[in-house]
Amino acid sequence: MLKGSAWMTAGSIFSRILGAIYIIPWMAWMGSSYPAANALYAKGYNIYSLFIIISTAGIPGAISKQISHYNALDEYSTGNKLFKQGLKIMVFMGLFFGAVMYFGASFMATLFADGDPRSIPVIQSLAIAVLIIPILSILRGYMQGYSDMAPSAISQFIEQIARVIYMLAATYFIMKIQGGGYISAVVQSTFAAFIGAGVAIAILLIAFAKKLPKLRALSRNGKAPEKLNKNFTKEIFEQAIPFIILGSGITLFNLFDQSTFNQIMRMFVKATNAQLDNYYSLFGFQANKLIMIIVSLATAMSATAIPILSGLFSKGVKKDIEDQISNTLELFFFIMIPAALGMYAVAQPLWTTFYRYDALGIWMLEFSAIISILLGMFTVLSTVLQALYCNRLAIQYFVVGFIVKIAVQIPMIGLFHEFGPLVATSIGMGAVCFLMMRKLHSLYPFDTSRISRRISGIIVFSLVMFIAIFFINSVAFKFIGNSDRIVSVVILAIEAVVGSSIYGYLVLKTNLADKILGSRVERIRRLVRMK
Repeated sequence: MLKGSAWMTAGSIFSRILGAIYIIPWMAWMGSSYPAANALYAKGYNIYSLFIIISTAGIPGAISKQISHYNALDEYSTGNKLFKQGLKIMVFMGLFFGAVMYFGASFMATLFADGDPRSIPVIQSLAIAVLIIPILSILRGYMQGYSDMAPSAISQFIEQIARVIYMLAATYFIMKIQGGGYISAVVQSTFAAFIGAGVAIAILLIAFAKKLPKLRALSRNGKAPEKLNKNFTKEIFEQAIPFIILGSGITLFNLFDQSTFNQIMRMFVKATNAQLDNYYSLFGFQANKLIMIIVSLATAMSATAIPILSGLFSKGVKKDIEDQISNTLELFFFIMIPAALGMYAVAQPLWTTFYRYDALGIWMLEFSAIISILLGMFTVLSTVLQALYCNRLAIQYFVVGFIVKIAVQIPMIGLFHEFGPLVATSIGMGAVCFLMMRKLHSLYPFDTSRISRRISGIIVFSLVMFIAIFFINSVAFKFIGNSDRIVSVVILAIEAVVGSSIYGYLVLKTNLADKILGSRVERIRRLVRMK
């Protein structure tokens, strides 16, 4: 669990950070067109995210889950046949949904982008990436089914590097050399998703070729499958549909905000479309882009947990499943709580570094950082339920939470205006997480008292870290001022070092890290000469 999570977390974090850093030069080259370009980019990418989830049809997660299931039964050849059938399906899905997105771009703009005609070429450029993303996804799912997370993590990072290089080069050429319009620059920036995906596929194919002799040996030496006439297509989609619905959970919440925010806000405030687009961009794209860096921690743990829990379920060892659920939850809180509180604490220098000083944007980021704990918990809990074949229950709980979100959206926007969608999301996700956690414990009564004790320690140490960072902020910005980006970068770096050092020292000194991460933590303690 730790090894896999480390690889997936590293790949996800580095790619997310890189995906946030590009904003700095991209914003500078867009100049005064940046707010409009940013809102346009956000609208296109939210639609793209939904299509990626639909076009991959949850099959990568299903493949990972089922490959691990067959491997646990020593039926490696059956797993390989399942993968080959899944690959054929993915090629078809990419072609079909890429075409739907490209030729239906005008309809998508009407449905999800308030009829903005500028979003049509952006949607079409992203449709090209949809052609090959399903192939990339299933290759990652196959590797993860063998609990080999390194190829997925490396390909994810390289994908982001290739994407950022292309989009920055294209933006500079269009805006600074050609003197072109921001719409063309956004179109090329979104087309970069295709470039990144193509490079990532090449990386995975190289890793697959290196692993092929071992895979063939496992297949030859494994147990012959008992059922030779299995309907793999049916099996794949039975397991994939829950991954579609639950994997699109956060995206569906975001799309609901995108589709309704302007209309509902007009019921309570007088504002121009440009002002409403700016409000939406603050929480729906800019703050969301930063908090997804830490939510990706939960995504990484989820990807690691799927094959482990699926394998244990196939072997029918209930006690081991309970222990693994406890370990997964403890690891989640051990990382997520300090990450969320840390982002809240450094919100001002972080926002100023990426987007320049904006008091409203900073408040949005602070609020979003706390909500990220619920988003991450939903990701982990829904994945755990799916890995344990509780698919229908997980979907039912998500639907309940989404209905709650819809029901409270208007009153929350009426009360909190631009913060309303975030409040509604926290209420909806809170309901989902409560239902999932309660059901999971009833099925597999993991040790809640042990988890509670350790979470208490995590919260206390995270608050100590938070107070220290808050003090640095108060002193630094009182004398230096708010808006200097270079100063913000320096303060951000200092606070990151101080915060991680405080939290790291406390969890090592009290042995909390040993209890959650295991005996290997002793090496770290010896390295820093701590008794």
